[in-house]
Amino acid sequence: MNPLDTPLGFRSNFLFVPGTRPERFVKALDSGAGAVVLDLEDAVPEEDKETARAAIRTAWPIFSDEQKKRLVIRTNSPGTKFYSADLILAQALQVSCILIPKSESIDQINGAALLLPHTAIIPMIETALGLDHLREIANANQVLRLALGNLDLQADLGMICDLQETELQTARYQIVLASRLANIAPPIDGVTPSTDDLPRIREDAERAKRMGFGAKLCIHPKQVAIVQTAFMPTAEELAWAHRVVEADHASKGGAVKLDGKMIDRPVVLLARRTLALAGKH
Repeated sequence: MNPLDTPLGFRSNFLFVPGTRPERFVKALDSGAGAVVLDLEDAVPEEDKETARAAIRTAWPIFSDEQKKRLVIRTNSPGTKFYSADLILAQALQVSCILIPKSESIDQINGAALLLPHTAIIPMIETALGLDHLREIANANQVLRLALGNLDLQADLGMICDLQETELQTARYQIVLASRLANIAPPIDGVTPSTDDLPRIREDAERAKRMGFGAKLCIHPKQVAIVQTAFMPTAEELAWAHRVVEADHASKGGAVKLDGKMIDRPVVLLARRTLALAGKH
């Protein structure tokens, strides 16, 4: 199985759920979220790490095969004393995808890929070192797409950002560019801390789409529908996507031009993701 053959490359929202709250796992899956991230890192105190792993291990058999395809496990950071046990859990459960926080080197990602050859990887960029090694990380083995850890990156860089996080726009651009150059799925934008400021959530999601992100991290179920709507393709985008997929199918995956432009894998992936978001493919 190719670890990159997963619908998570097409999902527009990723909803975090603490690993210590198993009663919320199925509710999160039923919330309309495209993907659910079972969190072993920030949402779990140090003394509860093993409890969280045990809760995920116990709950795993109750999920259907289709639900498992939408589940992601966020490990603890590489180098922490919890990381190895998190990877062992992911290996035992044969998870389809893991999210690695504070990813800072190609060796970290390739090391995880070696242990989990059938698992897609989403490196989370949230430190200066991770940003500096961005292109190497994007080209590491089994990387499905990148994710921005906006709050941790602000802290690591000593930033005091305005409400729109204007100061992080350069970092966002770099992540989108690195994703495109690595021919991987569009990246996942960071969280909006507020769960009650609905206009802010919508504006953040719309900005992410305009910048070339393909998804956004969510911290509460009420954010999911807003983000989903913001990323929904327009009629013009759907028409373009249909034409790209049809041209790619006619060429049987070979090189082909459309509107005077070459269609390559990222373009086809974007078209398929556009159709998937609209439930058309």
